[in-house]
Amino acid sequence: MSEHYLPGDPPVRLVLRKSARARRYSLRVSRLDGRVTLTMPSHAPESKALQFAREKAAWVREKLTERPDEVIAELGAVLPVEGAWLTVAHGARGAVRLEEGRIEVSPRAASVPAAVAGVLKSLARDRLAADSDRFALALGRPYSRITLRDTRSRWGSCSADGALMYSWRLILAPPQVLSYVAAHEVAHLAHMNHGPRFWATVKRLWPEYEADRAWLRENGEALHRYRFGD
Repeated sequence: MSEHYLPGDPPVRLVLRKSARARRYSLRVSRLDGRVTLTMPSHAPESKALQFAREKAAWVREKLTERPDEVIAELGAVLPVEGAWLTVAHGARGAVRLEEGRIEVSPRAASVPAAVAGVLKSLARDRLAADSDRFALALGRPYSRITLRDTRSRWGSCSADGALMYSWRLILAPPQVLSYVAAHEVAHLAHMNHGPRFWATVKRLWPEYEADRAWLRENGEALHRYRFGD
């Protein structure tokens, strides 16, 4: 990969990526971090690839303006939690607490965003563990452990030894979407693929999964707009 810039005010950083599988030039603008990637066939000249990018400069800038603004989880910020909008505010007590319409943070907290992330991660673990338990029981396939991460490329995974991994940001999605992801990963305990039998298992565990899967595809990237100082 190499780095270039599209001219303009301001210049746009462009990452040029060669691929043996690519058959044409393609541009991608990440909604997560605004990274612009130009993929090109490995045998094609870079000059033509960069000319292609310059011709698409207006499209690139339009896509960059469509990126949602970042929201820092500080006092006054409004965050989606399990389908409800909660405002980050100071609370009278020492611990971070979820109250009606609020995430209350102690005035003594060293970092408000980090404190908010802590309570959201704890809530996500509770919800995902509960869903994983009930789906694994229904399937008759136990899992070995659960871990939470802040992943960008996937919402969950299931390893060959039955270890489940989830993105804790699922707590920012509607609760039924979180449950769909849990059902999806638990179904992998029986089928380590995405074939017809796998999807039939997902449907048995979570019958309305299609709508929740579509929500995640349409809105999932926006969950990364919320920043917690990490």
